[in-house]
Amino acid sequence: MMIVWLRSLLFNLGFYGFTTVTVLTSLPLLALPRGVLLWVLRSYTWIVEAMLRVFCNIRVQVEGAEHIPPGAVLIVSKHGSAFDTVFWLNRLPDPCYIMKIELMRIPVWGWMARKCEMVGVDRAGGGAALKKMVRECQAAASAGRQIVIYPEGTRAAAGATEPYQPGVAAIAGVTKLPVVPVATNSALFWGRNSFLKFPGTIRVKILPPLEPGLSRAALMTRLEEVIEGETRAML
Repeated sequence: MMIVWLRSLLFNLGFYGFTTVTVLTSLPLLALPRGVLLWVLRSYTWIVEAMLRVFCNIRVQVEGAEHIPPGAVLIVSKHGSAFDTVFWLNRLPDPCYIMKIELMRIPVWGWMARKCEMVGVDRAGGGAALKKMVRECQAAASAGRQIVIYPEGTRAAAGATEPYQPGVAAIAGVTKLPVVPVATNSALFWGRNSFLKFPGTIRVKILPPLEPGLSRAALMTRLEEVIEGETRAML
């Protein structure tokens, strides 16, 4: 356990230090086209994953990448770790994350998220906030972007399930995009609010798109069945 603690210490120092440097040095890029900042974030993702390998002996295994169709798509992913928010930056041509509006209010970091045209959702804003989120997602879909949403709206501990939020069905209903479920066991190795990072292989399993034409209720039921079932199998 002492080795795990020391490795985790080295990773956390490197991760938070590198994140801070990346954010601060990216300030001038806010004046440049959005694609420049996205390129920096892709490079950031590779370095974070390299630090996981070197310091924590954590590797990343991706299964089913062929299930992501070209162009616009709605990716609905299990959220067990901060790793999940880093992962997609370098796996998609033009990712559009759905995130809590509070994150977009953080100085500098929030400015970067807005520059990259991520979509903020105000969970206390009621129907008006939901409609605004759906409109922004529709614009992202029209631009051919890949929308990434975590249906639970928060990180779940390994083996746990948080309630799936109805915003997923609202976005799917309006955009008519292919809905691709994703399961992961990331919580086993980089737990929620956990200092320790445990060695092993983070598996990200991209599943076939759901059948089109599902009702909102059927879509949410099917998503939870598929994502949670595959995630439990990994655990």
